[in-house]
Amino acid sequence: MKFELNEYHRNSSDDELIEDLRNVAHFLKKNTVTLSEYNEYGRFHATTLTRHFGSWFKCLELAGLAPSRSKIGISDEELYEDIERVWIKLGKQPSYSQMRDLTKYSMGIFEKRFGGWRHSLEAFVKYINETSDENDSVAVNKKTIKDKGRNHKTSRSINLRIRFLVLRRDDFKCCKCGASPAKDPSVILQVDHIIPWSKGGETVLENLQTLCSECNIGKSDLI
Repeated sequence: MKFELNEYHRNSSDDELIEDLRNVAHFLKKNTVTLSEYNEYGRFHATTLTRHFGSWFKCLELAGLAPSRSKIGISDEELYEDIERVWIKLGKQPSYSQMRDLTKYSMGIFEKRFGGWRHSLEAFVKYINETSDENDSVAVNKKTIKDKGRNHKTSRSINLRIRFLVLRRDDFKCCKCGASPAKDPSVILQVDHIIPWSKGGETVLENLQTLCSECNIGKSDLI
C-alpha cells in the first residue's frame, strides 16, 4: 500500500483557485457551479475560495460563471437545521473544522450571517432554547386541534426546536437499541410520539422519544 500526503493548498494563487473553478464548470458542462458540486469535484474546498475572495458569488464572477442559486434565500432556520444535522451525526457540538467538512453550505455563509462560527453556535443554542413561543409544539396552543374525534392542545408536527431537545436528552441514541450516527454513519435518528398523536398523544417532551429508522418502522408495524 502506498502512502501519500494530501495536497497542501495554503499558498495556492488566485489564478489557480479560479482556474480550478472553471475546470469544474467545464467538467459538469454548466455555466455555474454550486458549493456542493465544487466540494465534490474541485481540487480545493469551497471554503478555501470563499475565504480567499470573500463570497461564492465573487468566485463565480471572477471565473466568468453565472451566479449560483444555491446561496439565494437560505434562511436562518435552514442554517440551524444544518448545524443540527451535523451535531446529531457527531453526537456532540461540532468544531469549526468538523462543520467545514460536513456542512451542505460554505462556512463563509455562517460567518457572514452570524459574525463567526462561535456566534453561529450561540445563535443556534439561543434558537433551540426559545421553547416558550406559542407557535412551538412544546407550548400549548390556544386553539384546540381536532383529529378524528380527539381534541389536541399541540400540533402533530415536531419542529426543529423540540426535535433537537429530545435528541439531546436521549444522548443522540436510539432509545430501543442504542444505535447512534456517531458510531455508525448509516444510522438515521427520528423523533417519534410514544403515544401516537392519532390516539390522543401530545407533541410534548414527555411523549417523545428518539428512535432509529429501523426501530421506528418496527414500532409502526406493532401499532
